[in-house]
Amino acid sequence: MTEALWQLSACELARRYRERSLTPLAVAEACLGRLEAVNRQLNAVIARRDADFIAEARAATERFARGAPLSPLDGIPLTVKDSLYTRELPTTWGTEGLRNHQPGHDESGWARARAGGALLVGKTNVPEFALEGYTANPLFGVTRNPWDRSRTPGGSSGGAVAAVASGIAPLAIGQDGGGSIRRPASHAGLVGLKPSLSAVPREHALPSLLLDFEVIGPLARTVADARLLFDAMRGPAAVDRSSLAAAHASGCHAGLDPASTSARHDGSRVNRSPGLRPGAGMTTPWRLLYVERIDHNPLDPQVAASVRQAVQRFDQLGHHVAEGPLPLDLGFYAEAWPQVGQAGLAHLFAQHPEIAAQASEKYHAMAERGRAIPAARLWQVLEQVKQLRRDAVALFDRYDAIVMPSAAALPWPVEQDYPPEIEGQPVGPRGHAAYTGWVNAAGLPALALPCEPSSEGLPIGLQLIGPYASDDALLDFGAACEAAHPWAHRWPAL
Repeated sequence: MTEALWQLSACELARRYRERSLTPLAVAEACLGRLEAVNRQLNAVIARRDADFIAEARAATERFARGAPLSPLDGIPLTVKDSLYTRELPTTWGTEGLRNHQPGHDESGWARARAGGALLVGKTNVPEFALEGYTANPLFGVTRNPWDRSRTPGGSSGGAVAAVASGIAPLAIGQDGGGSIRRPASHAGLVGLKPSLSAVPREHALPSLLLDFEVIGPLARTVADARLLFDAMRGPAAVDRSSLAAAHASGCHAGLDPASTSARHDGSRVNRSPGLRPGAGMTTPWRLLYVERIDHNPLDPQVAASVRQAVQRFDQLGHHVAEGPLPLDLGFYAEAWPQVGQAGLAHLFAQHPEIAAQASEKYHAMAERGRAIPAARLWQVLEQVKQLRRDAVALFDRYDAIVMPSAAALPWPVEQDYPPEIEGQPVGPRGHAAYTGWVNAAGLPALALPCEPSSEGLPIGLQLIGPYASDDALLDFGAACEAAHPWAHRWPAL
């Protein structure tokens, strides 16, 4: 039987390349074959570069033949979300006014991965302006969930998770401004890391519509694969001053003892032992707080049961699990969250009327509401966000991590923008997203992990939220969970 190369993990590919039992060229050809086989069913990848992809895979193959790979990521295929710049493909943001927008730059996180030899398959689909929790837009249409094509993979990284879950590529670069990595990961059975604020610097980027809440992170089938891509993208950059502070907090800066770091292809260092209380290698039991619900927001019973089962497994692994409400004041957030996006869109439209002129009508209405928000209100939101970040520091004096669902609902019908009901109760556009946005406002890292699927076979996920700069510790925890209860053997029937 012919080996299905598209099913191999990124780390397995890297190992096979090093031992020369497999070449990047063979893998690239297999990825394109898989793309041809499944993408018409899913509409995950909306822009391709087949000739360049193959040429770069051939160059990577030659590097391995000489024993000179650029980085551990060399020769690994991945996709990039269509809200992130890629120099040779348009970045449309899913809106008509940017159909041919090609600024000739790479977003900095992707630029680092490219410099390490990663192979870009293509761009993945997003909702218009990446502001929705599902994935469809006027340019490219709807993206479908590989596990049930009548349902959405969520959003806004819906195309990214559909590509990884279906085997088009083992890795994807996503973006998370309010849960857009973690919720789609939960709907597709994947691992997704929302990094700490500024752990991955931002340069050559579209305008932010969500203050500094938006971060770049990896999507993968395994924790080790997510770490591989995260390590390639992370670390300080002088053009993003906040990334210097993030690097200091995590110990990721040049000049560390080489024995405690791993070298990056760009010359900086990544600390593999952050020295947090939980500790690398999972040698100390963690103090976990399981938050089943946030306030009175409804939660799908199957999601609740699956996440609770996973939490019980944490207890069996020797961790100390407490259950209770989230001890943070999120009272401001339900009103503030939509206002931030509305104000951001109003600003975008004021600066770029050519984009506004061709935007869908619903976004004109959103921008109109944003224009009506007084400056004093936005200033108040900024102060409330600062207080939330201060309060989060005290929270992690008591707990090593918070565990909660990634999404309040199972994947819903692809024709709907959001599920109108959860647990028999009517909900609005953010009802399914109640668990994620506060993490972005707080600037904290969060790791999405798969749980047991629903009775229909639909994926369900949880998120582990840690203190600022605990990204490595969360990945260590996730790797231990995965070793005890693997999930990467699950594949959708396509």
